[in-house]
Amino acid sequence: MKRIEAAHRFDVPVERGFAFVTDTGNWPRFWPGYVRLEDGSSWRGVGDTARLVTRLLGRERLLTMTITSFEPNRLVTYTSTQPGLPDASHERRFDPADGGFLYGLVVEYEPRPGLAGLFDRMLLPRGIRRAFESTFAALEAGLGSG
Repeated sequence: MKRIEAAHRFDVPVERGFAFVTDTGNWPRFWPGYVRLEDGSSWRGVGDTARLVTRLLGRERLLTMTITSFEPNRLVTYTSTQPGLPDASHERRFDPADGGFLYGLVVEYEPRPGLAGLFDRMLLPRGIRRAFESTFAALEAGLGSG
């Protein structure tokens, strides 16, 4: 199992950060490669599914995400499927910290067998880390906490 994680502190109240990140209307402002959210998507509680079209490696791809845990101002976990990538589990943690909050991102997945598994072990973690960095930078601008 591969686990990639990173965290970043923001200087706004955790409630504001959680509301911003979980509002699908804000996703174009910070989601790397965001193209559009498909009609019928919902992102408010356990069992909700969002179908997000992203641009990855120059192509549009459909990312399907289903919420497995939703604890306001604290935690969102979800699973994802995306053609060409391994299925994954995700955590979005919101921990109060000195008047702001620490935003933790986690992605876990089982590398696929064969040649695809080489990509999953060698290149995918680097891409995930770059996406985390891009997300943190965009959130700094979106939350106005820098």
